[in-house]
Formats: sequence, C-alpha cells, structure tokens
Amino acid sequence: MTLTKAAIIDKIYNQCGFSKSESIQLTEKLLEIIKSTLDKGEDVLISGFGKFYVQAKKKRKGRNPQTGEDMILDDRKVIVFKCSGKLREKMNKK
Repeated sequence: MTLTKAAIIDKIYNQCGFSKSESIQLTEKLLEIIKSTLDKGEDVLISGFGKFYVQAKKKRKGRNPQTGEDMILDDRKVIVFKCSGKLREKMNKK
C-alpha cells in the first residue's frame, strides 16, 4: 500500500498529539521546505533516511512507445533519492 500525504497527516495526528490542523500545517510546511530547497538546486539530506538531489539529464534520442516514432527528448532535471546505509540495512534484514 502506498503512503499518501493524507496518511502521513493522520499518523502525525494520531502519534504525536498535534491537532488535525497542526498536523496538516506541519506536513505542508515540511514538504514546501523540501520542494523549495530542491528548486534552488540544493540537496536535502535526512540523516538515517537518505538524500534527495537534483540531477540534470542531457538531451537524448528517444522513441514514442505508442507510435514507435523517433524523437528527441529535451534537457530536463530529475529528482533522485539515494537511501542511507541505515535504511538499506533495515530494508534488507531477514
């Protein structure tokens, strides 16, 4: 099951003792800080969790999967997540 923003708000509300509106504000503000930091081209490092960073992709040749037509994909930026060693270990425990 996917963890949604609404589910995060509910978890903060139920587990941290904040009111519903405080939980919404907290979640929205945290996401806004992350988005604005990435928009400036800066990395977001959350110790024990991982690192979000912006990576530039160069123009490249691609293909439309519906028509098979060749096309050129423009330069773009993508957000990359690299998990921390601690998170990787936790995910791979048996």
